[in-house]
Amino acid sequence: MASILNVSAANQLLAKLPEIEQRAFMAECQTVQLAFGEVLLQPAEIFTHVYFPIDSFISLINVIDADNRLEVAMAGREGMLGIPLVLNVKESQSIALVQGAGSALRMTAESFQRLLFSSPVLHQRLKRYIYVAMSQLATSAACNHFHRIEERLARWLLMTQDRAGADQLNLTHEFLAMMLGVRRAGITLAAIALQAHGLIRYQRGTITVLDRLGLIEASCECYSKDCALYAKMLPVL
Repeated sequence: MASILNVSAANQLLAKLPEIEQRAFMAECQTVQLAFGEVLLQPAEIFTHVYFPIDSFISLINVIDADNRLEVAMAGREGMLGIPLVLNVKESQSIALVQGAGSALRMTAESFQRLLFSSPVLHQRLKRYIYVAMSQLATSAACNHFHRIEERLARWLLMTQDRAGADQLNLTHEFLAMMLGVRRAGITLAAIALQAHGLIRYQRGTITVLDRLGLIEASCECYSKDCALYAKMLPVL
């Protein structure tokens, strides 16, 4: 059982659950490998599974129209894909796109909803996680409207680095433009500015974080507020 517990502990929402809850959870799920660019859900599709990333991460992307998409949330080892099911909502409103390849724990939606009734500690954590996710959505909406692209790019790179667990990120300007909802030219200028300050190195398709502390300073305060809120609402993790 030790190895199974170690796997579940790799996701922060599952770490240090009471043993009875952890055993019940792990009995219903399996470890799967998620491939970069894999689409797990499309808008209006019904959730068939939930995912708790271990060393992978998933972007939730809202489709505005045929030419415009915007990332609205990201879930790595600090979170999960499938939180509407906690509210008994079974339909997705976003594209769930694997942005970082790696492993995750997967469980059927039916098993997940059944387990919530007998897992009070996990259920409470997930309700707090929903609050954090809602707060981060509100912060992102304001951030996208009021803050400069350079600050937003720094924030997004920090969020991605947190979930990737690595300094080197495989990202193109086209992909970043879609994630931040701006023109490619805006991303290019912002990346040049961050590189000129020695914070990142950009080569075709790859961004390397050189100075994390400097990148935090260059970011808007939204990044630090998000981190502080998560720590406050989920302090046991």
